[in-house]
Amino acid sequence: MAPYSGAMHVARNRRSYVTKSGEERVYESVLLRRTFREGGKVRHETLANLKALPEASIAAIEATLRGQTLVPAAEAATVLRSLPHGHVAAVWAQAKVLGLPAMLGPAGWMRDLAMALILARAVAPASKLATASWWADTTLGVDLEVTGAGTDEIYAAMDWLTGRQDHIEKQLAGKHLDPVVNPSRIAMFDLSSSWVTGRHCDLAARGYSRDGKKGCEQIEYGLLTDPEGRPVAVRVFPGNTADPAAFTQAVTAVKDTFALENMLMVGDRGMITSARITALAELGGLGWLTALRAPQIAALASDDGPLQMSLFDEQNFAEITHPDYPGERLIVCRNPALADERARKRGELLDATEAELGKIVAAVTAGRLSGAGKIGLRVGKALGKYKVGKHFRLDITDTSLMVTRNRERIDAEAALDGIYTLRTTASADELGTAAVIDAYKNLSRVERDFRSLKAIDIDLRPIHHRLTDRVKGHVLICMLAAYLTWHLRQAWTPLTYTDENPPHREDPVAPAARSAAARAKAARKTTTDGDLPARSYQALLAHLATLTRNDLQYGDDGPIVTTLAVPTPTQRRAFELLDTTIPHTVR
Repeated sequence: MAPYSGAMHVARNRRSYVTKSGEERVYESVLLRRTFREGGKVRHETLANLKALPEASIAAIEATLRGQTLVPAAEAATVLRSLPHGHVAAVWAQAKVLGLPAMLGPAGWMRDLAMALILARAVAPASKLATASWWADTTLGVDLEVTGAGTDEIYAAMDWLTGRQDHIEKQLAGKHLDPVVNPSRIAMFDLSSSWVTGRHCDLAARGYSRDGKKGCEQIEYGLLTDPEGRPVAVRVFPGNTADPAAFTQAVTAVKDTFALENMLMVGDRGMITSARITALAELGGLGWLTALRAPQIAALASDDGPLQMSLFDEQNFAEITHPDYPGERLIVCRNPALADERARKRGELLDATEAELGKIVAAVTAGRLSGAGKIGLRVGKALGKYKVGKHFRLDITDTSLMVTRNRERIDAEAALDGIYTLRTTASADELGTAAVIDAYKNLSRVERDFRSLKAIDIDLRPIHHRLTDRVKGHVLICMLAAYLTWHLRQAWTPLTYTDENPPHREDPVAPAARSAAARAKAARKTTTDGDLPARSYQALLAHLATLTRNDLQYGDDGPIVTTLAVPTPTQRRAFELLDTTIPHTVR
């Protein structure tokens, strides 16, 4: 036999055979062999049978025999640091597409801090101190070099941003409210409130709480949007500011600050009151679209009034006129679904109130309660519980209580169930009847923005700041984060449960409906094409955060290489929808 020399290799031999039962089986042998020449012929010698070894061991032997040098994985590369990157990179990419950094002001430390506050609020809303700590745990803080920023620097950035608010909002108004991009000339405005922590906030006051925090002081803020509900400007008010007063400041911003003429201001009936309409008419250059209050609708529906049920024989809306509203169009609408819901709710409230009053009647009859004054106090409390006391007739004496329903008043109210009336200065050439109804119903988009601002995405509340400018700075940061979020939600519609193509409503009064594709997406929990899992917007952000940026060091003192993790198909698609590649840095 030739001396032990020659190249060694791993030979894999496969053979198949058919058993008596007709089943085909495959057998593979894994042999360690050496090859040598003997007498001019090539010979093979089997040195070992490797079949019993794990596949990983066999692969290591094969790699070694091919000349590769194997070292333990821990010694080949060390992960020095791994930071979440995908979520902040996506929000940064969207901000660049929108030109937001340039809108804020010239490049510099203050702008970087302000951008970091806005991006953090859009991704992981928290207090300013918590945000400063969070920066160090993502690539955002490292790349914008804001890691380690102190409280005084953060407050200075907030003050810098507040000082540029008019400049920023003028640019947003030019992009989204200018007649070139907003031919309908519609601007929508609504007011909300959030409670305040502490006892020394300059703007804090007690008022009508839209958060249900009736025992807390609050601030109020009004949001101005374009017809799509895209945030454009925000104003902050003391917590006891009435809706009409807030609307006046919004009008001033549109007309004076943004220099927009012939805009149509859309607001609800509590916002654009008759007094505000008189002021708008005197101011000139601005129109309005709002709704009438219940007493005004009842006056139109009187026996000789223009609002008669026959108007709805063929469709659920019609235009009428009335001398009390000169130069305005009145559009009456009847929503059958809303009518049914109001009738159901009224019936339940009447029954519940009657049950409460029945307890008092039983007490009076049994002699446990007497005296007209005492009986009246108990009755008043019961009537105030469900707010339908106007629908009952009461006869109270010192020893008796009689309760009956006021059928005439109940029937009169029921006749107007589901009916609302819009008033507007927009001409038929500017907005058709259906378009007026759509424009008013689009106020729901501002309400959606408030939900995003207050709880779902941005978490504006509660207010922790004390000084007026700091409160305004906080609300402005939240508004700009909401502006970013609005665009991200639009761009990522194919990856979320949002309806990509809502069906057109032939009847503008009818409730909105979801498309068949959206219902299928929700049922299957996959995207419309079925290739990727569908997620909520917040879940998509959380998934993007798993795309990390890693600092790898090769060897004990080798070079440090920054490497992104391999993105998942969903992460790749998210950046494709933003029309950008995955940026390596946030800068």
